[in-house]
This record gives sequence, C-alpha cells and structure tokens, in this order.
Amino acid sequence: MRAGRVEEAGALASQIGLDITRRSKRQLHRINGKTDTKELWAAVRRLTRGQHEPAVDPSITADVLNRHYAAISRDDNYEPPLQKQSVSLPESDSITEYTVFRILDGLRSTATGLDDLPAWYLRLGAAAFCGPVTVLFNLSLRMSTVPVQWKQACIRPIPKLTAPQQPADFRPISITPVLTRVMERIVVRQYIYPALLSPPPTLNFSDQFAFRPTGSTTAAIITLLDTVIDLLSANPYVIVVSLDFSKAFDTIRHSTLLHKISQLDLPDHVYNWLANYFSGHYHYTSFRGHTSSLLNITASIIQGSAIGPASYVINTGDLIAIILETHYANSLTTHISLFPQ
Repeated sequence: MRAGRVEEAGALASQIGLDITRRSKRQLHRINGKTDTKELWAAVRRLTRGQHEPAVDPSITADVLNRHYAAISRDDNYEPPLQKQSVSLPESDSITEYTVFRILDGLRSTATGLDDLPAWYLRLGAAAFCGPVTVLFNLSLRMSTVPVQWKQACIRPIPKLTAPQQPADFRPISITPVLTRVMERIVVRQYIYPALLSPPPTLNFSDQFAFRPTGSTTAAIITLLDTVIDLLSANPYVIVVSLDFSKAFDTIRHSTLLHKISQLDLPDHVYNWLANYFSGHYHYTSFRGHTSSLLNITASIIQGSAIGPASYVINTGDLIAIILETHYANSLTTHISLFPQ
C-alpha cells in the first residue's frame, strides 16, 4: 500500500479476510449453539477479543464477589413479609396445560439454572412435560409455596473494564432456573398485569412505560415529545431533568414492595405466593472455575427473574412530582421531570 500497489494490497486484504472467515467457521462448526451456548459465546469472545482473558486482580475471588453482591442486596432492618390469613382457595386450577405447553414449546435458548434443566430439553419434551409441570405450578400457587430450589441463583460476573481491579468492576449476571421463570411469567401475565390496569388510589401506573402490557420505549418517547411540544406552546423553554437510580433493582426493601402489592386487586393466595417468593433467596457466584458458598439476600427484586421488572413497576407506583405544574414520566430506572418556564 505504501508503495502505491493499491490493487495488490486490496487483493491481499480480501484473501486475508476469507482465510479469517474460514478459520472462524472451523472453530464454531464443532459447537452446537442450541445446546451449548456457554461454549459458543466463549468461542465468540476468543475470536473477537483474542485468546487472553482480562487481567484481574488476584485478590478478587468467587467468594469476594459473592459477598460484595450479597452486601448490596441486604436489608439490615429486614422484616419477614406477612401473609394474609383470609385466604379462599379457587375452586379450580387457574393454570392450564395448554398455557404451560405454549410457553415450554416457545422457550428460547437461555442459560441453565441450578436445577440443571436446560431450556432446549424442556422445549423438546414440552408435550410430555406440560402435564406434570402444570400440576406442580398449580400446587405451588394453591399452597402459596415456592420450592427452595427455585429460590437459588447462580451469578456469573462479566467485566465492565478491560482490567477490572475491584468487585464493582464486574457486572453480575444472575441465572435462575428455567422453570422458575416460566412460573413467574404465568403469574405476571394472569394476575399482575390485569391488576395494573385498575390500580388503587395510592398507586399510579399511567406514567410508567416499562414492563406494562401497553407500555414501550416508543410510547415513552411519544409522550415525552407531546408534553414538551404542548409546554412550548405557552412557555419559551422547557427544562428536562433526567435521573438514574443507582442499584435501583438491588436495593428494594421487601416489606415496602409487598405492602404495595397487597393493595392491588390480587387473590389472597397469589399475594401469599409472592410473599413466599421474595423470602429465603440465596445465590452463589461462579468465577474463573471456582464456586463460592451460598449467601442469603434480604433485599432486591431478584435479578434474572421474570417477576422482577413487574415488581419494580409496582414499587415506583407512588413516585409523584411534588412541584406544581411538573410533568412526570417514569421509564423504568430513568425518571424524567419536565418543568415549564
């Protein structure tokens, strides 16, 4: 190229690109992406980032990381959630085999939880598994009890920096059992989402655009633009204040969250199931081939769960603007206040 032989340099670049593509295909061809996603992504990282793992301070171990994450999700004033005593069990099961089959049959490839039941296995056997799993789900809901195995998660830290030096430099990726997530999706769709449509006077979800049946990023942007344009018609300028809450999911107090959930139009046995779900959660951390011990967490809405985002919506339902003529929009962890002149 420096000698001005542009065509030869271009031909060499094309040949090198083809050789790299063929080599990458050979390395990825032996991996089944549907059954071994962990090895697949490890190979992708090796191909895109090189063979060497990020340099990590040797003092950072699986136990150190696990204690760090557990300390964030700990409530020093923790109070066990109270359950309702006026429970009237439904006359018939609310979860049908067809509902379970549809979810199992449509499972996407995802990480496997501590129960070692992979998503691909549940998907392939959906027709045979849907019956027993439905019985298990209905029994769990009627008894307001979540199996202990479903309350245990594995955390796999991902470096935020090229050379992480402290536990805060790792992003925790929490993995819960697939069946747990399936059960949570059913509870959210059949009970929590309908309850959000008719909230009590103390909670307001009309300004919440995340994790709602009718909410989306597009709806939030349209509402924001419409409000700004409307305010500009009567004011020379508008001030937009955007706030991002740090560790918003990890520091939620269970007693506060369940107090708000108790105000929703939910059957008592479903509320008791949620109260049981949020108590007695444990996690361990897997890091560089080592596994930490299990530690209990007494706060947070359980990262990696399907019920967590909907719970966060409920927890922010009483966030209101206290300044007159302030317009408030809540988009998950981003809270936008619009102030006219």
